[in-house]
Amino acid sequence: MTSLTRRALLASTATAALPLPVFAATSAPIPPNLFVGTGGHGHTYPGPSLPFGMVQLGPDTDVERWDACSGYHSGDGSIMGFSHTHLSGTGVGDMLDVLLVPTAQKTKDAPVQLLPGPLDDPDKGYRQRFRDERAEPGYYRVSLESGVAAELTVTERTGWHRYSFPAGAGHILIDRSHLILDSSDQPPLITDATLAVDAAGTIIGARTVNRWAKGRRIHFALQLSRRPDRITFYGDGDAPQPAGSRSVAGMRLKAVLHYDDAGKAPILARCGISAVDIAGARANLAAEAPHWDFDRIRRAARARWADVLDTITVEGGTADQRTIMASALYHAQLAPTLFSDVDGRYVGLDRKVHQLPRGEAAYSTLSLWDTYRALHPLLTIIAPERVQSLVADMIRQTQQSPYGPPVWPLQGVETGCMIGWHGVSVLAEAQAKGIPGDYAAAWPGIAKRSFDFTAPDLDNSKGRDLYDAKGYVPADAFWESVSRTQEYAYDDWASAHIARAIGKTAEADRLLARSRNWRNVIDGRIGFARPRFADGSWWTPYDPVELGHMPKPWWRDYTEANGWQATFLNQHDVYGLIDHMGGDATFEAKLDALFTAPSTLPKNAPPDISGLVGQYAHGNEPDHHVAYLYAYAGAAWKTQAMVRRLCTEMYRNDPDGVIGNDDCGQMSAWFVLSALGFYPVDPVEAVYVFGSPLFERVTLRLPGGKRLVVEAPGNRADTPYVTAVAWNGRPWRKTWIRHADLVKGGTLRFTMSATPDKAYGRAPADRPPSNGRTRA
Repeated sequence: MTSLTRRALLASTATAALPLPVFAATSAPIPPNLFVGTGGHGHTYPGPSLPFGMVQLGPDTDVERWDACSGYHSGDGSIMGFSHTHLSGTGVGDMLDVLLVPTAQKTKDAPVQLLPGPLDDPDKGYRQRFRDERAEPGYYRVSLESGVAAELTVTERTGWHRYSFPAGAGHILIDRSHLILDSSDQPPLITDATLAVDAAGTIIGARTVNRWAKGRRIHFALQLSRRPDRITFYGDGDAPQPAGSRSVAGMRLKAVLHYDDAGKAPILARCGISAVDIAGARANLAAEAPHWDFDRIRRAARARWADVLDTITVEGGTADQRTIMASALYHAQLAPTLFSDVDGRYVGLDRKVHQLPRGEAAYSTLSLWDTYRALHPLLTIIAPERVQSLVADMIRQTQQSPYGPPVWPLQGVETGCMIGWHGVSVLAEAQAKGIPGDYAAAWPGIAKRSFDFTAPDLDNSKGRDLYDAKGYVPADAFWESVSRTQEYAYDDWASAHIARAIGKTAEADRLLARSRNWRNVIDGRIGFARPRFADGSWWTPYDPVELGHMPKPWWRDYTEANGWQATFLNQHDVYGLIDHMGGDATFEAKLDALFTAPSTLPKNAPPDISGLVGQYAHGNEPDHHVAYLYAYAGAAWKTQAMVRRLCTEMYRNDPDGVIGNDDCGQMSAWFVLSALGFYPVDPVEAVYVFGSPLFERVTLRLPGGKRLVVEAPGNRADTPYVTAVAWNGRPWRKTWIRHADLVKGGTLRFTMSATPDKAYGRAPADRPPSNGRTRA
């Protein structure tokens, strides 16, 4: 057995070519493949960041298409430059702040390109073809066609560049016009921009961006190891400013730093950013970049990642599977992202500047519709201290936001993206797992979202009044009505847990009763989730493959799903769903039908519905728990077979190695947990349902010196079935285990087989609990 990546990262002195495995049973471990997910629809990026870091630095290859939401897509033949903020795996694009473009010139007076040019013709702009691209946690390097060797590394709040130019002149373009999906300027996508150089040579600037997180503001302070020979500023329309100008203001701003002898010595740039103000960016830079030793920063970044990735060690499986595991563990710890400056200031969801209590942190980039399912549960195991910090900030966000619990906050802006208010699930799960926090302080915001139907709404919470009055969101009143009803019901379940924990018994009872509203959009006669109109009638003629009754081209009755997938969107009342659909045998048969139905979709299906096994869609989150539902019907062996299939078919050691958007680590977290052998169907229940472990032995480092060992001796590709489980040497008949038991440490041992034990988990007493009760 070998440790995860600690020794590999600490021992590395030069970047290794990727992809390469990180875990190995007989050889030294090497870094994860940071290019996994950068192709296909994965939407990840390969640039350096620290775990949950504010600065997520990296190369940008395109900004004009959906598959470049992160700014980078594997296979693009040219790089535009290197920006300091990215989103990992999201289905909507934003960020890409402070783009630097280093370019060697053939002559001192060669014209400077100010526009990137098209992806299919790099010679028409400043983008450059590239080669020798390398990446490891905390470090990236590439050779650009003009001859510049670019290296990147980071601290939490600063990005570091080292550019080695060939002999002769060169320049660095700072393009403050750069942003994702820059296809229209009406209304302006960038406003209130400034760019200047101060007397000490520090370049400072700010801009307001109105892309996804509308109105977010970003400030930066950038220092150079070598002062440029001259600086040319450009205003809107790329209008050059008079010679000697030291600042410019407007919307679309740029600056060119000219070096007559760029190849004389490497040029280093270090850049601090802040959402608060330029003073915050300067302070972040001063605190985290007090020297010019690039390699020292790189070593520190490597050490941080080595410690984080060393929480898990693995034996067995294939080299590719070990690489996938390491890459998934890496991607699961990029977001949420740090959002507070070194002095504790941050921008709240009320758009005001706040001061944190000493030692605490604020966070951005919470993709909660996705990550409440597996990412946050994973963190409660491997990083409970981080969860405590996140919970404290999410409580603050709930207090400060006019909309109550966070939905999809990005850079101090509540985007309201997706449906529901799943921040309550993360809070309720943390409370159920004993994570300390002032949960009562979040209650007024939760109560407002739950009961005050005059409170302001974003798209995520439309129809709350009808949901409360009628028991469902009518399909002729609001789009995505079926999924809204189901997900509002789950949030009621989570909110009821918090209410009861803080002594709000009456409110808890009301929420618990309302959490059963999912029944009102599941037509028990046909066994499908089905749009229902305000008069109580069902949509007809019904087709579960369709996205809904579609009175308008953009109208859907399900959220990134169809009737098949939405039918099983129930995490908190599984036995209620089983009974509603006719009992164990009927439910098991319905699951079989889901996984074996023709994988056809209507023409208007979004690309998010991907990774199909029958009509099951692994490429999107609503189905992520569904393979584990067999265990509730007493057919655990079918869960085992399907989970093993998904682990081996939906993930690859390849740029196109994530079947859908990685969604800030959710897809990756599903793999990590499922490869361990268990999964949180309902995070608020604080239990894990057993699946099929992928490796022979995994050791998790827990706080307090404890260790959790998951063993599956002799586990192979042809042994997906579990025939027995032991916990700390004792037989364990249940098909689930509590979080409280796992985190005490111990050994969970699976006996694997090529043939199923259909009796394992069949007894009602051995099935997982749901809605606070067991099947027995």
